[in-house]
Amino acid sequence: MDLREITTRLAAAPVGVPAGAIATAGIAALVVVLVPTVWLRLRIVITLVHELGHAVVGVLSGRRFTGFVVRGDMSGHAVTVGPPRGVGRIATTWAGYPMPALVGLLMLWAATSGYAGLLLFSFLVLLALVLVFVRSAGTLVTVLGTGAAVGALWWWRNDEVQVLAVVATSFVLLVGAWRHVGVLAGAGRRDPGSDAAVLGRLTGIPAPAWLVTFAAVLAAATWGAARLVLDLT
Repeated sequence: MDLREITTRLAAAPVGVPAGAIATAGIAALVVVLVPTVWLRLRIVITLVHELGHAVVGVLSGRRFTGFVVRGDMSGHAVTVGPPRGVGRIATTWAGYPMPALVGLLMLWAATSGYAGLLLFSFLVLLALVLVFVRSAGTLVTVLGTGAAVGALWWWRNDEVQVLAVVATSFVLLVGAWRHVGVLAGAGRRDPGSDAAVLGRLTGIPAPAWLVTFAAVLAAATWGAARLVLDLT
């Protein structure tokens, strides 16, 4: 692999996503999220993005990321070290639930703007960096499996396949983010260790108010995604 091969795979693709590709990606996303047997196996991707959201915002807030775990039941945790209270801790705790929807919106923008290859490479680099922070065998399998899928999609570049895969994944993240917050609003609201409950203790603002902020970001990301899709028609 030389520099020319890498730059070829990073180059922008022609802009334009066929309506059929959007429809196919949407159907694929609905199958993933709504068919229980499929969702039970793939929902861990939502958890992975959730926990890496904590980690990335934690580092950006000046905290030190030390490790993370994801589990197939949508639970997990990311550990950052820093002041036990303050803006950095609040931002780090808050970032998990909105992150899948925000990443989904970013992926949809990249796919519709011709930058799917560059985005996939960026994700591949991030997954390689976080390998040293994995703290369980299941998490290692998840990160390696996700990295292998992303790497293959990036390396064996086919613009149409890349766009279809990135758009479908963006829809899964957007819809999955809503389902994730729905679980928190349901049975999850009684969990004293949930992000909303922790935010309540950190700020004195009730946990339901934090649920509203999660839903507001998801709604904004969904609206942005709808605008991108409508602009293509």
